[in-house]
Amino acid sequence: MLTISQLAAYAGVTVRAVRHYHQVGLLPEPERDASGYRRYGARAVVSLIKIRTLASAGVPLSEIGPMLEADEAAFTEAVKRVDRRLRDEIERLEASREQVARLASGDSLTLPPEVVAYLGRLREIGASRRMVEAERDGWILVTARWPGRVREWMPGKLAELDDPQMVRLYRVLSALLESDADPNDPRLHEAADILASLLERAYAGGDALPAEMAQDDLPFNLLDALAVESDPRVTWLLDLMHERGWTHWIRPERLPEPPR
Repeated sequence: MLTISQLAAYAGVTVRAVRHYHQVGLLPEPERDASGYRRYGARAVVSLIKIRTLASAGVPLSEIGPMLEADEAAFTEAVKRVDRRLRDEIERLEASREQVARLASGDSLTLPPEVVAYLGRLREIGASRRMVEAERDGWILVTARWPGRVREWMPGKLAELDDPQMVRLYRVLSALLESDADPNDPRLHEAADILASLLERAYAGGDALPAEMAQDDLPFNLLDALAVESDPRVTWLLDLMHERGWTHWIRPERLPEPPR
């Protein structure tokens, strides 16, 4: 006959676990002997090993009791239920692991691979950390609104980065973001000139948004607000763009010609 310590050691559990199994009704608690100790027999050892095995396999304690008392068919069915639940849990945990891995990689947490590749290309052409972060946050807003369209735009966006003017624009904006804010910084005027030139070219080429997007003001308003909230120089640049005949930041529009 075994003491509770001997029973626990033989079955590979703690004394505290044995007492818990007593409390929840999984393991019968024997009467005390004449010396005041509880003594456990071989059946208790077998039962405790079964309980430990099922618990270690992820079976909730509330289900272990019925499984121990079930016949072979019922036990087999119960095992299948546990297996299905564990498989579902494994899939959930794997998905969580993928999210954590994406979190560690930064850009790819909320963005498709095509946008991540685009951000990588921005780094290659010399865009600063703050510039890339600003682009990333903007694409998060865009992807949330038009998840099915983003991949279609990426080849065109990547092609734009082969344009020396566009590369120069990103480098000038990057330098501005990494420097002290100064409304008289000549690079603001250079950036405005490049932007105006690029817009003139796009306007002449007839570039236009699809109607369903052009009429969806909310994401563009959010993108404009994000730019202004990110850095005060955006407001100064917008003023300079206004002088050059353009308004808005993300969805620029040509200002009407002044009356003669």
